[in-house]
Amino acid sequence: MSASDFELNCTVRTDQGKGASRRLRRLNNEIPAVLYGGGEDPVSLSIPHDDIFHATENEAFFSHIITLNIGKDKQQAVIKDLQRHPAKPFIMHADFQRVRADEEITVNVPLHFINDEKAVGVKTGGGNLLKNLTELEITCLPKDLPEYIEVDVISLDIGDSLHISDIKLPEGVTSVELSQGEGHDQSVVTVQAPRSEAEVEEAEGDVEAPSAEVPTASDSDDES
Repeated sequence: MSASDFELNCTVRTDQGKGASRRLRRLNNEIPAVLYGGGEDPVSLSIPHDDIFHATENEAFFSHIITLNIGKDKQQAVIKDLQRHPAKPFIMHADFQRVRADEEITVNVPLHFINDEKAVGVKTGGGNLLKNLTELEITCLPKDLPEYIEVDVISLDIGDSLHISDIKLPEGVTSVELSQGEGHDQSVVTVQAPRSEAEVEEAEGDVEAPSAEVPTASDSDDES
């Protein structure tokens, strides 16, 4: 499935409750889902597990308008929440929010860092690139939703950082964090200086802490 063709076939679900959800997963290999928002009532859905599982393997699925085919009806939506099994490669539940062309949506969009190895502080200074954020929460109209946002780090030297305010956002896109004030201008990426040999040895020494002596029977006083 390509990034430009995210479609999922859905069925309206009338059987509610945890027991019904378990039966849905076990017997039909489908998962329960909910579609809400857009000024309409929430709708309970079921979606073939393999269809949504394979769709989520594409990073763009999480920052893309998705078409939900509900019978003959087509609904445009974005994924808002995805619950996975804690131990198995299995999706348990999905939440979708309807989108309308004239209403802004809030979505987490992945950050794509470019020129990682060519950054001044990395290439010439031997520093390490520390990525503090891997995605950015944005608000925009559906037509302006970017698949990802590029962050060029080529000019960063040792000790330099890029903050959210330094990222050039596409037209029509705003950062949720920045809209809350200057105090929310988080660091996105930093070039750290390489550790010295003394720091490395000190870190290794902390890991290899000396073990405490365990008293033997001969060390203890015998009671008469």
